[in-house]
Amino acid sequence: MVVSGRDHSELLARWALPLAVLAFFAATASGYGVFRDELYYIACARHLDWGYVDHPPLVALIAWLTRVVFGDSWLALRMLSAVAAAGTVLLVGDMAQDLGGGRWARLLAQVLTVTAPVYLSLFSIYSMNGFDVLIWAGLARIAVRILAGGDGRLWLAFGALSGIGLENKIDVVLLAAGLVAGLLLTRRFDVFRNRWIWLGGAVAAALFVPHGAWQVLHGWPTQEFVANAQRDKITPLGPIGFVAKQFFMAGPVGFSFALAGLGWLLAGSSARAFRPLGWAALTVLVVLAASVSKPYYFAPALTLLFPAAGVVLETWTSGRFARPLRAVALLAAASILFAAPLVKPLLSEDAYVRYAAALGVRPGTDENHRIGRLPQFFADMHGWRELAEAVAAVNAALPAEDRARACVYGRNYGEAAAIEYFGPALGLPPAISQHNSYWMWGPGSCTGAVVLIIGGELADHVDDFASVEPAGVFRCADCMPYENELTIWVARGLNMPIADAWNAEKHYN
Repeated sequence: MVVSGRDHSELLARWALPLAVLAFFAATASGYGVFRDELYYIACARHLDWGYVDHPPLVALIAWLTRVVFGDSWLALRMLSAVAAAGTVLLVGDMAQDLGGGRWARLLAQVLTVTAPVYLSLFSIYSMNGFDVLIWAGLARIAVRILAGGDGRLWLAFGALSGIGLENKIDVVLLAAGLVAGLLLTRRFDVFRNRWIWLGGAVAAALFVPHGAWQVLHGWPTQEFVANAQRDKITPLGPIGFVAKQFFMAGPVGFSFALAGLGWLLAGSSARAFRPLGWAALTVLVVLAASVSKPYYFAPALTLLFPAAGVVLETWTSGRFARPLRAVALLAAASILFAAPLVKPLLSEDAYVRYAAALGVRPGTDENHRIGRLPQFFADMHGWRELAEAVAAVNAALPAEDRARACVYGRNYGEAAAIEYFGPALGLPPAISQHNSYWMWGPGSCTGAVVLIIGGELADHVDDFASVEPAGVFRCADCMPYENELTIWVARGLNMPIADAWNAEKHYN
């Protein structure tokens, strides 16, 4: 088969940026080191189940499959995030053309996706969030095809992908609910008379049943987790504050363009068929802004708005001065790349601090925590192996009899997961914690006879053991402050059955 020059040009236009994105994220995958949550997902992969306190099972299943093929490599997991980033860019560009745009609309939509600070951040690590963005992009493209008059059987694909998405992150229900609201508001009642939308919904529900059943059997732990996090952990922003944060999430120019795309979907004469998508995006924004949510929760919805932005900007810049106007729009969108080192590990720690100071940017967090010189996202990539080594030094100094009975207690899942990941090579005993899914997994073989406790004050532990002695200190200047200057305690003789101690306290947040 002969491929024409035009076909080559189309292939290049479609694939150039996605492949460049794949190469970029793969080349910069190591960052500052393994991230707190990556260690936790690897731990979850060792405890395969249909659910976890703070997330559905897909992220752990993928980590388990990766472990089977590549071993315990967090870098291999990040390669999957790089693929998700490239796939998102590809889908967003294709969607711009499905909405009626040309090559320029596709290019701008892809550039907006490539340069969005929130995507530079989310795709830098392995988590359910990168897959969530990719899944929303896939669902949005299927919806566009359906709304444009595509075969109703596409609802089966929408339902299947929605079900998979729900096994990754529950927020997919927001997109589905928003789309239903959009169909009702635009009086597209004909869609609901089509059996395929109901069959697609049934497929999604069937795929979600295993996790839903798990939630019921375990007393809805995720509901408790979310309530605790909203009350005690997440910094409340209020509706105006949440929307204002989106100008940093997508970039000031990027979010302005996204709002233009939203306006086109809601009011543009040529967007009439796609009006439900505009209402879906607006519904998601309103729901998140009205609740206690982290700003990046809206990131998946940008995959609906960037393609629309590409179409509307293509229309506005058509005519005599199209080339210079479009060049200016591209440069404006790409200008946010100056912020890339603020959201993705690209500089050394010292260079980052100097760069942020030069821009007048202070390190931040979406949670109620004190911050050091690095933002929480970067700080959580520091110190985990060093923590395990500090605990291993304490363990090695114990008498042989104590080492045989010892276990390690982490106050949070990051500490416990770090011991679980790095500990075997350092000769450490098993790690336990009462934080999130670690509480569900129980104390295992730990009897409480000898416990190496990471952090806390003497008063936190002394009433529970016959003796508690400080045996080491872990220091980490670039970790989160609450992970620095941690005393490693040797506690002996738990004064109650460990099952009673375990059931007396859990931390879901």
